[in-house]
Amino acid sequence: MTGQPVGGVTGKAFPVASSEARLLVPALMFIALVVAAVASLGTPLITSVATSFHVSLGSAQWTLTVALLSGAVATPVLGRLGAGPHRRATILATLAVVVAGSALTVLPLPFAWLLAGRAAQGVGLGLTALMMGVARDHLPEECSAAVIALISVVSIIGAGVGYPLAALLAELGGVRAAYGLGLVVTAAALLTAWRSMPEAPEGRSAHVGVTGAVVLAAALLLVLFLAGERNLWSRHLAVAAGLAVVGVVLLCVWAVIELRSTTPLIDVRAVRHPAVAGANLAMFVGGIGMYLLLTLITRYAQTPHGAGYGFGLTTFVAGLVLMPFSVLGFVAGKLTPRVRTRIADPLLLAGSAVVIGGGFVLFAAARSNLAELFAAMGVLGFGVGGFSAAMPGVILAVTPKSETSSAMSFNYVVRSVGYSLGSAIGGLILAAGTGPGHLFPDDSAYTTAALVGIGAMAITTLTSLALARRRSSGTNP
Repeated sequence: MTGQPVGGVTGKAFPVASSEARLLVPALMFIALVVAAVASLGTPLITSVATSFHVSLGSAQWTLTVALLSGAVATPVLGRLGAGPHRRATILATLAVVVAGSALTVLPLPFAWLLAGRAAQGVGLGLTALMMGVARDHLPEECSAAVIALISVVSIIGAGVGYPLAALLAELGGVRAAYGLGLVVTAAALLTAWRSMPEAPEGRSAHVGVTGAVVLAAALLLVLFLAGERNLWSRHLAVAAGLAVVGVVLLCVWAVIELRSTTPLIDVRAVRHPAVAGANLAMFVGGIGMYLLLTLITRYAQTPHGAGYGFGLTTFVAGLVLMPFSVLGFVAGKLTPRVRTRIADPLLLAGSAVVIGGGFVLFAAARSNLAELFAAMGVLGFGVGGFSAAMPGVILAVTPKSETSSAMSFNYVVRSVGYSLGSAIGGLILAAGTGPGHLFPDDSAYTTAALVGIGAMAITTLTSLALARRRSSGTNP
């Protein structure tokens, strides 16, 4: 890892024994994969939930939304707790909450309990940053950077792993069977963490400012709620705009609280560092584009032939379309640590953004058969994998080891907001392209959405190039 940490703090490594390190690396990967896959279980099960619980599709959508909301709220809090002396206890307690939530999704309880269980499962999303903190503290430096990059990748491709399997289980055994998968793997993750997670290095402290945490939670809830409630914008624009203003005000209030606090939830001054701020901006805009294309392709694949386009795929087969995304994303994640020895991380971000933009171009120009959709999804996965693997390097190059979990947790909050906005923007564009009396949008609406995505990735590329230029000019010969 290159670069000087913010404030000149360098931090000492506390590597575990080589035999323990061999067990720790797969454990970190497995936990990051499980929490990502379980949080995404709501995606393929929305229709099944609506049918099984006799609720509307809009209500069933909350089985996905509530997990994302709880994850976004929990992530900065867990990131701060993970920076302190009780990181192992934090990881185990969080996984226990996820297991309890998984049990609620399996038990024959009313719909409200299912939502409570999904909210508890979403809390696990905050563990990804803690896995990075463990890797940076306890693995040799030459190994930790590659492991952190892969943790970042599996936290994204986990959706592609869980989607088809959950859909298949739902078709064979119903929605409870699909959620049963989540219970099994989260219990395995808890056992893995109990056996393998080391204690945090001594001499650290981490206090959670309750006021800042509450204000940030309220702001994130408003922002993500508004991003997911497209009907509110179309039917009650004044209310939606008013809530958006409240959300922005709360974020500003939170920033003031953090700047004045001696124990901030997130070190806002560190976040203001040009490298960190630029990386988070790239993550925000890039996240919009990434999730927009993912949404477009999966929705297009499931659109029935009667719309004049689409393939009418079942949920399970549509889930298989995500496999190229996961496979090539993992390949990119494995290749990136080798490439970054020759190419700076910001340039890797820029190159990955160009690849994702290429996926948009491919989708916009060619989507008449399934092979083309598979190709676009593969290109997207490769770009997202490279982008995700390079992102931690940009941030951690200027972050002290003790703040790894906190810094990366903020980046994941930014990513969550970007993903939510990407989904919302896609929905709004497709809704605008749906004619009166029609159930499905015109095919041209997908092209319009793809052009918007190309613009988002162009902005991401330029931001990343600016980061690279700044790092180059700041490097001493």
